Amino acid sequence: MAPSVPAGDTHGDPGLQPERTSLAWGRTMLALVTASALFLRWLPHHGLSILLLFAVSAGAALAIYLTQRRRYGAKSHGVSREHVDADITAVIWTAFTGIALGVLGIGMVLAG
Repeated sequence: MAPSVPAGDTHGDPGLQPERTSLAWGRTMLALVTASALFLRWLPHHGLSILLLFAVSAGAALAIYLTQRRRYGAKSHGVSREHVDADITAVIWTAFTGIALGVLGIGMVLAG
């Protein structure tokens, strides 16, 4: 599911943190794609306003997909240097997306 790993981004141990992190982001992306599909299923019941939820979740999944290769490369090089920095920005945006989906979802149910 995640993009292929560039040839120059190896660090010598396939069981290290970059692979586990890449798998976790892949699962997050899959969960957002699944949520997007569920939102489309709710379209007949909730009307066009549900497309906002679809756009937020699909947009977040696309952003994860597009940044996955860069994120893996940075972590792989960090392991080689023995210094890996956390990707705080990605975590904050993902948390913001979860909060936004929750608030929008509650709003849809209450307006419903």
